[in-house]
Amino acid sequence: MEKNNRFPFEEDNYTHNINRNNERKLDRRGFMKTLAGAAGVFAVSSLPWGALAAKELMGLGEKEYPHQKITDIAAIPIGDSVEFAFPGEHDSALLIRLGENKFVAYQNACTHLRCPVYWVKAEGEIICPCHHGKFDVKTGEPTAGPPRRPLPEIIVKVEKGAVYAVKVKRYEG
Repeated sequence: MEKNNRFPFEEDNYTHNINRNNERKLDRRGFMKTLAGAAGVFAVSSLPWGALAAKELMGLGEKEYPHQKITDIAAIPIGDSVEFAFPGEHDSALLIRLGENKFVAYQNACTHLRCPVYWVKAEGEIICPCHHGKFDVKTGEPTAGPPRRPLPEIIVKVEKGAVYAVKVKRYEG
């Protein structure tokens, strides 16, 4: 019996598939064109999300959240405060009753280094104990210490004998 030592291809086993006529060639120039095209497609596809993020970060959108009951009016005496969470369960906030029908609410984090702030009724100010920051209770503007930006205000609505949190007012700057 004679052994057939011939390969079924004209080339040897290592090179029979290298030079196919229908195979796409990808040289450096083709690779760079493909890479630039893919980067362009990615950039264009991410534009809408970037625009939405920029709008939110720049404070152009005051998003209204589902109205959340903070407290009943009868449960908070004039001059007192109530802590609550808004807009999310981990977002601490502070409601202060200034008059018969006058309420203000702010996010409960100093705009300097995010320390919690406290309402001091005797002084009529919102205080940050970390670096002795003080904020005007009527506007949320800083009056002393290192904070330079006002506290983000939470818009409240009095309705049916209760106070509701409606939205967070964003500040530019």
